[in-house]
Amino acid sequence: MIGIFKQKNPANIFLLLIFGALIKLPMFLHPHVPLERGDEGIFYRKILDFLAPMGKDNPALYPFIAFSLLFLQSIILTQFVNTQRMMNRSNYFPGMAYLLITSLLPEWNYFSAPLIVNTLLLLILSGLFKIYNQEKAKGSIFNIGLALGVASFIFFPSLTFIVWVLLALMVMRPFRLNEWILCIIGITTPFYFYAIYLFITDQWSWQNLLPQFVISLPSVKQSAWLAGSVFLLTIPFLAGGYYVQDSLRRMLIQVRKGWSLVLLYLLVAIFVPFVNNSDTFENWVMAAVPFAAFHAATYMYATFRILPVLLFWLSVAFILGYQYYGPGW
Repeated sequence: MIGIFKQKNPANIFLLLIFGALIKLPMFLHPHVPLERGDEGIFYRKILDFLAPMGKDNPALYPFIAFSLLFLQSIILTQFVNTQRMMNRSNYFPGMAYLLITSLLPEWNYFSAPLIVNTLLLLILSGLFKIYNQEKAKGSIFNIGLALGVASFIFFPSLTFIVWVLLALMVMRPFRLNEWILCIIGITTPFYFYAIYLFITDQWSWQNLLPQFVISLPSVKQSAWLAGSVFLLTIPFLAGGYYVQDSLRRMLIQVRKGWSLVLLYLLVAIFVPFVNNSDTFENWVMAAVPFAAFHAATYMYATFRILPVLLFWLSVAFILGYQYYGPGW
């Protein structure tokens, strides 16, 4: 598998689909029906209301949509890494790593607001990368802010990524106050139109416009399976960070800045579950994208060729054990 996904072959898209379907088969065998938890945005609640009649008769609808989102995100991530030349050659490791990582925890395969937001964050990441040395970037910067504003109406804690976006502007471009203001205007635009809607429909209140924003420690149930998932998530990430750092001197400045963006992405994504936490692992799926990028670097740059093979099959064995012999999905 490592040798197959190392090649830039269009047929790998189909193989990636088959690999994802097999490694995530239990999500179709035991469909999870999403419920409102209170931290979702108005758009996500509307989506649930729209899907409810169909999902009641056919619960498999939810895992089908969730898998479609996961597969689409794996393709977008792969295309981003290859297009922006984040590695020394094109490959399908980012997509493979993303599907593998999201299989380490069953909650990362549920249809949820954070999973939908992952798609928007990938588009924002691509947009932030493109504004480097772009002369007329005001339109792109506004769109980046607008996408983040829309994301907050799907999953309100994702508004925390405003810190990432502003830091990314600082990394990718010289400081220009008008660009920062334009980005903030883009973020607030959906709130402006929603405020008008609330006022017209006589539902106006600050609570309806801006939900409660509370930071607290999530209560995580400890288990040996969770420890195994964290281990298989952390070790390839640390190895990937080492290989990226070792290769930085041979990278273009734009690519170096790109890896800085991915690292900042990870730091903010790890913090998001502490905002309006719901004591589940669904919110942590937002960290899967940057983790997958660093995992892909491990598979690509590992000096000892046995290391990526060992990590891959150890992860697959653990996931299958979790699904069929452990707590299950």
